[in-house]
Amino acid sequence: MMSRIASIFSTPGHKALIAYLTVGYPSVAVTREAVSVLSTMGCDIIELGIPFSDPLADGVTIQKASYQALRQGITPQVCLKVANQLQQKTATPLIFMTYYNPVFNFGLEAFCQASVKSGIDGLIVPDLPPEEGAELEAITKRLKLDLIYLLAPTSTEERIAMVARRCQGFIYLVSVAGITGARQTLPPELEDFVARVRRSTHLPLCVGFGVSNPEQARRVAKVADGVIVGSRLIQLIEEDATLSSLKAFILSLREALG
Repeated sequence: MMSRIASIFSTPGHKALIAYLTVGYPSVAVTREAVSVLSTMGCDIIELGIPFSDPLADGVTIQKASYQALRQGITPQVCLKVANQLQQKTATPLIFMTYYNPVFNFGLEAFCQASVKSGIDGLIVPDLPPEEGAELEAITKRLKLDLIYLLAPTSTEERIAMVARRCQGFIYLVSVAGITGARQTLPPELEDFVARVRRSTHLPLCVGFGVSNPEQARRVAKVADGVIVGSRLIQLIEEDATLSSLKAFILSLREALG
């Protein structure tokens, strides 16, 4: 039985648009409204970021959003509640993006069960290397949650092969060895990196970290199966509370992806 995430990639030629939001930034009400905009405008999957005090993989935009959300009392429990409300209103698959610490503190089994109950389809844990992921992996497999691993341009052939064997849903390709954030340009070696991973796996490949405009999305879509956008969305929500800039931007990405 194909997961809801995997089924997004089953239409030949369709390029997935994956959006990231920090839950509770600038408020839970805005998160709900933004998710509704994202699904209506054609996002295929939505990543809900659980705010964490030490977000190592994140650049300044998401760090700031995380910090503000934490100050407003956003906990994993609140995120589960928000996810539950969202999945009743949208058919778009939802993924939790979280660091290992909050999951560990919650209890691996308890967190995964609560996620499934809240309608979450997958987990991305950027600071969990596959070498240390066996316990969480066993639980997610049993509960049919897709555990999505990340690969960077610096990943060795061994690491690529390991992730290809153990990842579910799709593989998250980090465009640069570094942190998240909207960038003016994507690295020239992006195509080679995607091709290198492609040789090791039949899983869909989605590229994130730095995609911030339609031209970049179009370039990524030529070689990958999906595009992940986060920091730019948070900036647009900050700049325009009516969310019309967010709408227009998602529409422009969707058009760029054909």
